[in-house]
Amino acid sequence: MRAHEFTHAIVRRPGKSVVDGIRKGPEAPTYEAVAAEHERYVAALRDAGLALDVLPPLEEFPDSVFVEDPALVMPEGAILLRPGVASRLGEAEHMRGALQKHFSRLLELEGDRYADGGDVMITPDAVVIGLSKRTNRAGAERLVELLGQLGRKARIAETPADVLHLKSASSLLDENTVMATRQMADSAAFPGLEILVVPEGEEGAANFLRINDTVFVGEQYPRTCAMLLERGYNVQGLPTREIAKLDAGLSCMSLRW
Repeated sequence: MRAHEFTHAIVRRPGKSVVDGIRKGPEAPTYEAVAAEHERYVAALRDAGLALDVLPPLEEFPDSVFVEDPALVMPEGAILLRPGVASRLGEAEHMRGALQKHFSRLLELEGDRYADGGDVMITPDAVVIGLSKRTNRAGAERLVELLGQLGRKARIAETPADVLHLKSASSLLDENTVMATRQMADSAAFPGLEILVVPEGEEGAANFLRINDTVFVGEQYPRTCAMLLERGYNVQGLPTREIAKLDAGLSCMSLRW
């Protein structure tokens, strides 16, 4: 199975507390708008052929709609992570039951080590773990060990200092290609892979999502969509303007395998 081929996913509906989620910008999203974007997202995953587990909201964790950060999944097993911000540390435990339903092997990051799933990209030859403000070196090194227990090779990459997550600025487009911002493309994080740079001014489009034959991109990035269409990809735009106010994108809202 190729790295962008999936049959299942886990998502979590946003709670009304999502308006208090972590953000850098001054404008908070509205609950209604985030919920509407999430509904479109869930429908798109189903239309792409995925069987979904839809988890209930967690009001005590405003950012819990972003299920990719507290866990990592792959056919060989799952890993409970430790997001590198205090307000999200309890989220992983709420993922345990959902993961145990599907995976016989469930490993855990422990201690003072931190890693966010948004810093982890599964490529054909290795799992790339980006260092960031949310993923420290101790967490990344331990995650390399845990992935080894699942039979996966992994390596650690340096990411630009002002990038929130590795996948905030880059995503896997196909077996040979990553699409990334210019800043990430210049970071040497992806040796051996072709790097397609998103158009200037549409840097948020680098957090897209390839599922089977469809590339989902934020619909507010028309030049990126046009570029991908010209290259022969099947592209579908999805609304992400409200989600983007929380410094998030399309990959953050699901765990896929």
